[in-house]
Amino acid sequence: VSTSHLQLAAFALGTVGWILCTISMGIVEWRVWHVDNTTIISSGIAWVGIWKVCFISYLHVSPGYKEQFCHKFSGYDSSIPHEIYAAQGLLLIALFVGLLGLTTTIFALRNVYMGITHKTLIARFFLVGGFFYIFAGLCILIPVSWNFYSVTHNQSITFPPSYYMPSSPAAQEAGAAIPIGIVAVILLLLSGTFSLLYRFPVTTNTITK
Repeated sequence: VSTSHLQLAAFALGTVGWILCTISMGIVEWRVWHVDNTTIISSGIAWVGIWKVCFISYLHVSPGYKEQFCHKFSGYDSSIPHEIYAAQGLLLIALFVGLLGLTTTIFALRNVYMGITHKTLIARFFLVGGFFYIFAGLCILIPVSWNFYSVTHNQSITFPPSYYMPSSPAAQEAGAAIPIGIVAVILLLLSGTFSLLYRFPVTTNTITK
């Protein structure tokens, strides 16, 4: 037990990182667009996520949406940039792989704290869990970096007319999902590193005459 403190910390960090990955994937604030024309986008601000685009509108632009209008991305639309669809797939992979990392770490810690001294089994599960954490972190890092690059270069998106969105904003900034994703990456990479550092204690036998 005394040799697995780092791995216990890895489990805690991995759990928080996995939760942050889920939050980042679920919220719509990936890109914040500031638009000049407030005829439909009443607040002048629109949020572009990886699953949908939303804005506040005081016009009845769609049945059931009188104030906040959201349009979900359906299927594959060539007008939607590749980084958005890449984020969808990679974050789903990160969510699944991160869960596998947590599961393998739980199993290894269970053996450690219950005194089940299967040296090879415990070490392998910590090793596999570490690789899962690192792979999940990289899966988050790619879409977060890609979308942040698009924001900093103020890249436009040619939305279909049904989205009621301009093709380019007056200005845009990174939404809350991007810094949340960055923190998730850091925690998962740290968690993976800590898991890989596990060393099973070496026991020595003393022979008395």
